[in-house]
Amino acid sequence: MKLHRFDVPGLSHYSYLLESAGAAAVIDPKRDIDTYIEAAAAHDVKIAAVLETHIHADYASGALELARTAGADLLVSGHDVGEMFECRFPHRDMRDGDEVRIGDVRLRALHTPGHTPEHVSFLLFDTIRNPREPLAMFSGDFIFVGSLGRPDLLGEDAKRRLAGELYQSVHARIEALHDGLEIYPAHGAGSMCGAGMSDRPQSTLGYERRSSLLFAPQSKERFIETVLAHVPPFPPYYRRMKRVNSEGPKMLGLPGDMVLRPPAFQELRGRDAVVIDLRRPEAFGGAHIPGAYNIGSGPNLPVWASWIVPYDRSILLVGDDSTNYDDARRALIRVGLDDVRGWLKGGMRAWIEGGLEQAHVPQMSVAELASELHKNVFVLDVRGDAEWASGHIAGARHIMGGELPERLGEIPRSETIHVTCAGGYRSSVAASVLRAAGYSQVVNVVGGMEAWKRSHLPLVTEPVGLAV
Repeated sequence: MKLHRFDVPGLSHYSYLLESAGAAAVIDPKRDIDTYIEAAAAHDVKIAAVLETHIHADYASGALELARTAGADLLVSGHDVGEMFECRFPHRDMRDGDEVRIGDVRLRALHTPGHTPEHVSFLLFDTIRNPREPLAMFSGDFIFVGSLGRPDLLGEDAKRRLAGELYQSVHARIEALHDGLEIYPAHGAGSMCGAGMSDRPQSTLGYERRSSLLFAPQSKERFIETVLAHVPPFPPYYRRMKRVNSEGPKMLGLPGDMVLRPPAFQELRGRDAVVIDLRRPEAFGGAHIPGAYNIGSGPNLPVWASWIVPYDRSILLVGDDSTNYDDARRALIRVGLDDVRGWLKGGMRAWIEGGLEQAHVPQMSVAELASELHKNVFVLDVRGDAEWASGHIAGARHIMGGELPERLGEIPRSETIHVTCAGGYRSSVAASVLRAAGYSQVVNVVGGMEAWKRSHLPLVTEPVGLAV
């Protein structure tokens, strides 16, 4: 038996390929499924089963497409019947206690609701070494390293009920499982599917029982209050992603392979396409296509694209000579941004050389901003809540960057908006959102609050609640 983990930075998503005796199972696959097809071929195994722990909210699942492409069984929870979201595509139900055999191992479904009503974890049994005791659990979004899955995905009316189910899953449904059980979650640090996750990719049940406050003996009500007090911000795209994954993401491949010269690019842009500029903030500030969103290449691209890019418009990409458009396209389809048409041949340089219209975002150092504060300038801090509480500029306005498109009404159009984050990436994203929304007076503060702190400039701090 061998286990291979596939990591998606940014989304902090883990998926797994389990192989045994020439057969393999893939658990919670990402959207770009060629990774698993190539891995199976490299290890000379056939993918016999594709398993989903639950209907995901944070990324588009590749399970349906992988199962059809590989000719494998698609196994999903059967506990979704009558719930808000049900799997509406052909599959085989896995209910509590149901098993599937992969070579010399067995995977047994264990119903562990709380994050979602239908959530199942999969217990791994080695039929040769020890057929009676499970060796590991693929815990999906039930148990993370250092945390548990958030129970508020279905809205205010359902969250207390689901938090109560999560309590039962932790304190009753897995009570008989041994401490040595290895835990393989679907996410790590950085994911918004739970609060306070560790950056370690795996754990043991015993370690979690001894180190997490949520596993400690406590009343159901205390557990519910603790869990709900620490949920991360709720990305609006989660609701759409739940619907897409319950209905079944369309068979896709990897779209967006058109290489477009400036005239063709301009024509598509004129048809209401969204432009994503994949360059660094300072390059975007110097010159960019009017209305473009600046979401730099790298692990943060799918996270911020999912927050701010409309899902009902086609997408065009622009970068520079170092831009990896293949990685960018993969990042976008992983969060259901499927209508990627292509990218600008020659990048922004070709656009500039073609004499086409350009826009700019002024850049300001922290020293320059500090010298302007006596004028009561408008400072917008787009960091997360904990970052804000750890130290911010006196008088600044705090709106987490992902929430900005829905809270534009809180930003004055008559003032110059000085946008800051930790280092400059998110502030440039936010500045581009403001410019695309028609704000003409926007300044990006380069270096952000890290540069502010290194310059020993004054900060205001606030108390932060204990992590779970």
